[in-house]
Amino acid sequence: MTPAARALVGPGVATAVAFALLMSLGFWQVRRLAEKEALIARVESRAQAAPTPAPPQDRWGALIPADYDFSHVTARGHYLPGRDALVFMKPPEGFGLEPGYMVLTPFALDSGGVALVERGFAPLSKVDDEAGRVPPAGETEIAGLLRGPQSRNMFTPADTPQRRIWYTRDPAAMAATLGLAGAAPFTIALETPSSQGPNGYPRRVPVAPEFPNNHLTYALTWFSLAAALLVVFGLFARGRLSRNG
Repeated sequence: MTPAARALVGPGVATAVAFALLMSLGFWQVRRLAEKEALIARVESRAQAAPTPAPPQDRWGALIPADYDFSHVTARGHYLPGRDALVFMKPPEGFGLEPGYMVLTPFALDSGGVALVERGFAPLSKVDDEAGRVPPAGETEIAGLLRGPQSRNMFTPADTPQRRIWYTRDPAAMAATLGLAGAAPFTIALETPSSQGPNGYPRRVPVAPEFPNNHLTYALTWFSLAAALLVVFGLFARGRLSRNG
């Protein structure tokens, strides 16, 4: 082996290790893509299926959010007015520019327990009008989508439960603040019937599964970097060998 070739051994090993790492990251993203597409298919199937009765209270302890999120359900019961929880949100598409809150109202289930129902969006200028957003009275049947609790991250503002304001959908914390015994671990995103109060709010927000799915882009990025690495090393090696040839 010539001295020039021996000088390429170290860079070559480093290039091989980096290439293997980049390729493994690319294939990992390919696997994540397949998993994400399977998840999206399952969730969309749940959301589009005919509604079934909401899980009874004796099953709540065994529920796993990944298994029920966006399930299409019905429930019978009545609203408990005056105990709303508010989750801050940007205005949904078609609702103007003013931010506001998703209004969640306790719903006493005929089958036992209480579930928080996501009745819809109320802008900041309307949200303090509790009398204006009072829910319909009396026995009713609702249909909607089960939603699991939302996770927090380092950028999520602190909740202010003393004002009944949250920044994530956290049914357990909301139920504790509102003094709800036997509260469900899920919420129900209302589809029907309308539950607007006298002031026309909250307005129901269409709910549809939305999952970020950038895994193909990430995979192509890693594979492209791996290919670029080989090209760079090839040019480097050719230049080194030609100078010492």
